[in-house]
Amino acid sequence: MTALPLAPSPARRDTLARRIRLLVAATITYNVMEAIVAITAGTLASSTALIGFGLDSVIEVSSAAAVAWQFSAADHAVREAREQRTLRIIAVSFFALAIYVAVESVRTLADTGQADSSMPGIALAALSLLVMPFLSAAQRRAGREMGSASAVADSKQTLLCTYLSAVLLIGLVLNATLGWSWADPAAALVIAAIAVKEGRDAWQGKGCCTTPAHVAAPASADEGACGCRPGGDCCS
Repeated sequence: MTALPLAPSPARRDTLARRIRLLVAATITYNVMEAIVAITAGTLASSTALIGFGLDSVIEVSSAAAVAWQFSAADHAVREAREQRTLRIIAVSFFALAIYVAVESVRTLADTGQADSSMPGIALAALSLLVMPFLSAAQRRAGREMGSASAVADSKQTLLCTYLSAVLLIGLVLNATLGWSWADPAAALVIAAIAVKEGRDAWQGKGCCTTPAHVAAPASADEGACGCRPGGDCCS
């Protein structure tokens, strides 16, 4: 038997909850601005990839808003009671994102029209590629320490936006320089498959589990299951 470290103290939990609220607020604010810029730039350039990226930001706001609702409760027990419902909302957001990205990718690949190059779109994708990994990593660390599967799942939603930003940036640059309009939607189909996997994990509650105080667990515990690894770290 290997003793696990103590769970976060009530004071530490409150600190982590405040941190998660701030990170979620920052994520929502950025995604709203991202959606406005992307949809506007996409409309001007007739770019379905940019418009899709903007609508993806709207979907991500719903996931972050669910976590904001969960952590708006001052009482830790209330936050825990809201965990499962929040995970379901995040899972649905992942599935909606996967469906939308897949449909728009297929439509873009089948479309014979050519989108104009968009420097604002390239700048937005590059900025998102810098901002989103920071927000995702910070929220994931706080969620893991707190043992919140919903906070970790939402951080993966933000990380997925990082991948989409990279895909969008590559697609826009290739379209602007080489005229390869198919590069972005083709790569986005891979992102859609990842979103399905993350949505399934969120629906099943995979991610993290809280480490109760003074609890011991067998050293041979299966780390592949949805249980705590030594230290109460996330399963994935």
